[in-house]
Amino acid sequence: MHIKKYDTNFSRRRFMENTIKGIGAGGVLAPLWPLIANAEDTSKAYPDELLSIEMYTKGKVKPGDVITADNVEHVKDLLDPIAYKHVKEMGRRIHIVEPVKDVSRIFPTEYLEATLKNQGKAVIGKDGNVYTKSGEPWIGGTPFPEPKNGVEAQYNLTLSWGRHDYSQYAVRDWDIDSSGGLSYQYDFVWTELNTTARTDGTVWKGKKDLLRYQSVFFTAPNDSAGTSFLNIWDYDQRKFPELHGYIPAFRRVRQFPTNQRFEPLVPGITLFLSDAWAAGDPLQTWGNYKIIGRQPMLGAIGSRNFHGGYHDNWEKPVHGGPKDQTFFDTYMELVPECIVLEGEPTGYARAPVGKKRVWIDVRNQMYVAYVIYDRRGEIWKSFEPHYAMQDNDKMTRNDGAHPAWSWSSVHSHDIQSNRMSRFVQAKSVTGGYQSNYDPGDVDVFNKYLTVQAMQRLGG
Repeated sequence: MHIKKYDTNFSRRRFMENTIKGIGAGGVLAPLWPLIANAEDTSKAYPDELLSIEMYTKGKVKPGDVITADNVEHVKDLLDPIAYKHVKEMGRRIHIVEPVKDVSRIFPTEYLEATLKNQGKAVIGKDGNVYTKSGEPWIGGTPFPEPKNGVEAQYNLTLSWGRHDYSQYAVRDWDIDSSGGLSYQYDFVWTELNTTARTDGTVWKGKKDLLRYQSVFFTAPNDSAGTSFLNIWDYDQRKFPELHGYIPAFRRVRQFPTNQRFEPLVPGITLFLSDAWAAGDPLQTWGNYKIIGRQPMLGAIGSRNFHGGYHDNWEKPVHGGPKDQTFFDTYMELVPECIVLEGEPTGYARAPVGKKRVWIDVRNQMYVAYVIYDRRGEIWKSFEPHYAMQDNDKMTRNDGAHPAWSWSSVHSHDIQSNRMSRFVQAKSVTGGYQSNYDPGDVDVFNKYLTVQAMQRLGG
């Protein structure tokens, strides 16, 4: 039985108080993380109006409803400003579903286990980096499950992007122009290998001075196939990554300047390296982090967002926009509490970005919405993720002994040029590359994550 005497204003007052006081623990009626750590019912942390969209909207919206221009005002404060514009002005529809009640379904299993095992062991050193109390690089899981400030909240996103020690995403992308038509379609592969901050607690090949290797290479269409980029991240978050790129037209690898992180990877796409996981740049190359608020949000985090079994390649139906192909069908639910985080790119003198705003689910410390502003303070672009435990009534995709958890699709919308890139984590893409989290016997480092690999993949 949940307490029902608390109204919306009570929760808002408590969120405001926690923000002002710098209280890191999530929860309104009780601290959230102790409930998670003890495998208890996390709904005890919130009043009913934060657990039920029907109660929150006083009966105006309920699970099973579809948000359209006709009823979006009832949830306007639960959407980022660009998502609201999508529905209000561009014909987008958002399906409302029952919220996830089992918190273990919004983490990869090994990542949650590492978070529980290593709780309380993370500290920020004098150099601003995260270490264990014995001074070693971070040993896996979320370092700050109850972040007390913006830096801790951002580190939760930065140290392990996909929350797997290794990830390979086969990505199919469609780029929609301002008239609503398809201007480009790309296949690419995105690979991440953490050397530190690993869920298995090891340091990969002793490389404790590094955080990750990350590459992206395009496999289609033919005129872009072979275009590739390699990021090598220092563990020291004051340092800029080495950024290498291979452009087939020039048939050579070159090193790119740091400000290349705020530009499209290929023509027509709106994806920047800086966008990745709302943490695409080393943490200390940004600054002025601050938690500006806490609030409920609508987030796409449930299994309905995984389309495996419904489509051979896990692709999704589309709708909306001038030609009815701008948006994926998405399923959102009420997230009871999000941290609202802001930061500025202080280490990039010529960055076109003025600031970012990130909404982070306090339960798993993963972002559910992200927007950037230009240097004039105008909203520029959103990067909206859709996550899922990858099981449904048609199929289950496994990650070792457990169902896999990951992102399933993204809307990346440049609102100023009105260009939308929407992409899915597909089963496979041109070239036969498949999404996976276990490389098996494949030497993925030499195959995908070196300068020589970039040249070979591009050749």
